[in-house]
Amino acid sequence: MAYKISDACISCGACEPECPVSAISAGDTQYIIEASACIDCGACSGVCPVDAPKPE
Repeated sequence: MAYKISDACISCGACEPECPVSAISAGDTQYIIEASACIDCGACSGVCPVDAPKPE
């Protein structure tokens, strides 16, 4: 099960460098996670100040 970034995202960018498979990138209004690349490790969730990444 991949993680998904919710609308709570404030586009701070803290999650992007934490992803070991580079599945996170900046979207138009918030960061996004490419579900097919996500390995469900939760590293992004651990550094997010607003708890935006959640398991789908």
